[in-house]
Amino acid sequence: MPRALRVPGRSRRGDAGVRAVLAGAASAAAAEVEDSLSVPPDPTAAAFFDVDNTMIRGASIYFFGKGMAGRGLITTKDLLRFGWQQLAFRVRGKENLEAVAEARDKALGLVAGKSVDEIVAYGEEIYDELMERRIWSGTRALAQQHLDAGQRVWLVTATPVELARIIAARLGLTGALGTVSEVEDGLYTGRLVGEPLHGPAKAEAVRALAEREGLDLSRCTAYSDSSNDVPMLSAVGHAVAVNPDTALREEARARGWVVRDFRTGRKAAKVGVPAAAGAGALAGGIVAGVALHRRRADRRGLVARAFG
Repeated sequence: MPRALRVPGRSRRGDAGVRAVLAGAASAAAAEVEDSLSVPPDPTAAAFFDVDNTMIRGASIYFFGKGMAGRGLITTKDLLRFGWQQLAFRVRGKENLEAVAEARDKALGLVAGKSVDEIVAYGEEIYDELMERRIWSGTRALAQQHLDAGQRVWLVTATPVELARIIAARLGLTGALGTVSEVEDGLYTGRLVGEPLHGPAKAEAVRALAEREGLDLSRCTAYSDSSNDVPMLSAVGHAVAVNPDTALREEARARGWVVRDFRTGRKAAKVGVPAAAGAGALAGGIVAGVALHRRRADRRGLVARAFG
């Protein structure tokens, strides 16, 4: 279990700010770098990539949940529940905090008592089966440009850090920052360390990693599709909106940020990931990347497209 982390300036921060700092520090402390990596020629510059709808089409935790359901390790009912909670959130455009907390607790309960090694092994199989073909080639090319320039590249995501590390390793990236679950004796406890790595917590994680690794944030670049990641995008010298939602596109226009859109045809209404629902859980699937081709599609047809 990670050591208790001291939060500087606690008296000047609200509870949410303290939790964000704690989550960011925990994620940075858990970050791993492949042993095979040599000292980069540009050690003070790095790139940070969001995962869902930025690096991968859809939500990584949903695909993991789908793979777990296919193996009989979670129920289809659980998968559908997470998907519909997120769909309802996007349709209403307003987050129901009680529903998010309920989804988070349910997701954490699904992995409580399970072996970390076992979950990671499933994650590697499921990445190869369901996720690899959904990587955006354009975003992958952007990451490779940073690597070719001798810069380190990290994923920064609300997805559990174990799954984030698998994605980073498969893509040949430096490492990953993700939501950290509490582990005792190699088993998940069903609790988080801090809070989900979402919104301000991502920015805190990037700052903590930069301090640890000697990065100059003014020389770093961050990529995301969501306005939720404005804090992270604002923490670096170069921000890029990738496949942006409407709010982030407007923010990018106002701030002069670069926009890269790798989607084709009619723009889909994005169904993103409520961080609290996905946090710390390698089970509970979250539906993402749903193309709403018909406004009046019936519920059954919509579920079929979302989970297809």
